[in-house]
Amino acid sequence: MSNELKFLIVVLAICLAIAGIWGQAFLRYRRRERLKRKIFPPYWIAILEDRFPLYQCLPEPLKRKLQSYIQVFLAEKNFIGCNGLQITDEIKLAIASPACLLLLHERADYFAPLKDIFVYPTAFLSPSISPFGDSYLESVEAKSGESWQKGLVVLSWEHIERDRLHWQDGHHVILHEFAHQLDQENGAANGVPTLENKAAYSQWSKVLSREYRQLCSQVERGQKTAIDEYGATNPAEFFAVATETFFEKPNALKAAHPELYEELKSYYKLDPSFWLETHFKAAF
Repeated sequence: MSNELKFLIVVLAICLAIAGIWGQAFLRYRRRERLKRKIFPPYWIAILEDRFPLYQCLPEPLKRKLQSYIQVFLAEKNFIGCNGLQITDEIKLAIASPACLLLLHERADYFAPLKDIFVYPTAFLSPSISPFGDSYLESVEAKSGESWQKGLVVLSWEHIERDRLHWQDGHHVILHEFAHQLDQENGAANGVPTLENKAAYSQWSKVLSREYRQLCSQVERGQKTAIDEYGATNPAEFFAVATETFFEKPNALKAAHPELYEELKSYYKLDPSFWLETHFKAAF
């Protein structure tokens, strides 16, 4: 076989591979667009209004956009009940609605690496390894949620229920774990999700590093904080906890940490403080 023929075969193989990738992406795009155009069942809307209180505060265009994203999310993710828990539409929508709220900035690909969502009735046991002197200590701890880098989220239905009943307390396990998913899309969680450009990374690092250090200092001194002290664990947890606070207690975050609020507002392209103000004004 001549070198010219070998070269042509290699070029053809590369072209076919590229065409295959483009073809898959195009088919995925078409499938998602069809799903987004499907009629959102009225009884699903009733579930959203009951299961996700923030949904009622959204402007109508955002409600419709969220519904379209939920259609795709439900079609692409597997929900698996554990320890006897039966997966229902209520459970799926309770998880999908806050998760998809984090996607409305249109930069994340529907949590593409994520395939399976395991739901336990209550807190679940998870192995943990922590430093202990010159070695490491293996233990098991009860958790309400976990986000894995390779295609898995684990949640406790009991804690999802608690978050619904105690809306605006700054704790929301679904928002927390799916913020980790955004963080993990570009590798191991480090508190830096995929951003728009180089300048955005510089600004993100400047603001969140300063805010993280401030929280750590406040926690060390035993001061009251707007952000839950668990955010002082590491930068990855800080991003996840800050996301919970941004959506659950936006006014408190905006008052205590205005630059952090603006940075998260710029990243998510959402303004929950404005939603709440508008919603409650309309209510009265």
